[in-house]
Amino acid sequence: MGAWYTIGILVGLGAAIGVLAAGVVPRLVFVVAGAAVIGIAVGFLAFDWDEAVGGGVGGALGGLGAAPVVAGSLRRGGTRGGTAALVGLAAAVLAGLAFVPVLGYVEAAVLPLLALRARRREPERHAGLRTLARD
Repeated sequence: MGAWYTIGILVGLGAAIGVLAAGVVPRLVFVVAGAAVIGIAVGFLAFDWDEAVGGGVGGALGGLGAAPVVAGSLRRGGTRGGTAALVGLAAAVLAGLAFVPVLGYVEAAVLPLLALRARRREPERHAGLRTLARD
């Protein structure tokens, strides 16, 4: 296997780190920045600069994709512990799938798209409906 495979592994691991970071701290800016920094650090510790860049990009995209989903879950009444446990389990699965060739790249590309899709499907709230619900 070539460098594309190891970069793909780090991109997938970075995406998993981003998902895990979103489960721990569901604030978009902190998740994206923290996951990118951790992905870069893991890339440098394990391989070289190109894998570090892949880990940083994967971490940022994974956090970008998972943070809105986690925030929406908490906003709709999910508990912090339960949400963190489920998101942590999803991150572990994503980390395992990152070792399949090309799937690391797919994970990093699909996570933000899934968050965008979930955001579009979220119903709009209108002030009139909230005032009627108080009766």
